[in-house]
Amino acid sequence: MPWENNSGGPWGGGGSSGGGRGNGGGGGPRNPWGSGGGSGGGRGPQGPDVEDLVRQSQERIKRFFPGGGKNGMVIGILAAFGVAFWLFTGFYQIEPDEQGVELVFGKLADTTRPGLNYNFPAPIGEVLKPKVTNINQVEVGFRPGSSTNVNVPEESLMLTGDENIIDVQFVVLWKIRDAGAFLFNVRNPEESVKNAAEAAMREIVGKTGFEVARTRGRTDLAGQASERLQEILDSYGAGIEVIEVKPQKVDPPEAVIDAFRDVQAANADRERAINEATGYFNEVTQRAEGQAQQITLAAEAYKQERINQAIGDSQRFKAVLHEYEKAEDITKRRIYLQTMEEILANMNKVLIENGAGGESSVLPYLPLDRLTGGAKGGSQ
Repeated sequence: MPWENNSGGPWGGGGSSGGGRGNGGGGGPRNPWGSGGGSGGGRGPQGPDVEDLVRQSQERIKRFFPGGGKNGMVIGILAAFGVAFWLFTGFYQIEPDEQGVELVFGKLADTTRPGLNYNFPAPIGEVLKPKVTNINQVEVGFRPGSSTNVNVPEESLMLTGDENIIDVQFVVLWKIRDAGAFLFNVRNPEESVKNAAEAAMREIVGKTGFEVARTRGRTDLAGQASERLQEILDSYGAGIEVIEVKPQKVDPPEAVIDAFRDVQAANADRERAINEATGYFNEVTQRAEGQAQQITLAAEAYKQERINQAIGDSQRFKAVLHEYEKAEDITKRRIYLQTMEEILANMNKVLIENGAGGESSVLPYLPLDRLTGGAKGGSQ
């Protein structure tokens, strides 16, 4: 072997008089620990001599690197610098949009946040830096094309709760929440998200009616599918966060789309006719209600008028009665005169009064109203 010489055992001992330290000068055989069979070997077995080992190591280095100990020292310094540089390579930087995943001998050790971190250098350690802020997109039911989308019926055709078939196409937006779980718990993340999203949407559509899913229930459909998809991915330990489920198309299958549109047009005509009839009915009804309300208000006004008039007459009668009770003769005469004034106001009157001799005589009466009327007639 390279470290063996011709003078003896593996530690350089020999049987000649020029042996190494510890040699008693005898010619007997030496053991590996420097004990000999001479007269000076009475202490028994001893451990290896450190100085002897260092010296022999230097001699071996000299054999491999001609030039002496100076080259050996340079090699040692270079080796120390190499080890220091190797240890220094364990430092690594995580950007704000990344998350560090530290591996030691290929096994997940820890996940680190943005900033300067340290891990064992290669080949012992390794650091993966997935982007955790990037928004990823998965299409279900279609594939984007150069001009138009390519339909995938085996993914988009689903059975509704009322046993109808509906064509549902949607997009799932997601990002990485836990980089360690994302890298080590799921073999194919995009395929897993697509399959889980399709299963979640089929489950929700299977509980929803056709018309509800196609019209007013599209928003609720997407929200429920997003919640269900997140539950499935959490059960996988995928380390994925679902941001949104966006429906792209919720329509009948293409094979029956024309017939469905005809039915929808007929339904629209029916609804329009119903709305027109309802509008006419409301117009006539409101007009009749207005007229009835007007008549009712007029009757109420007349009723109140008659009541007020009756109350006024009764109060006036009570006032007259009160005055009559205080002075009956005067009240009778006043009432008589007022009544005669009202009666005689529109009658032709002839005044007769007693003459000077006590005889009644007719007072000449000139009908001025007739004369005035005749004059007007003559002038006309």
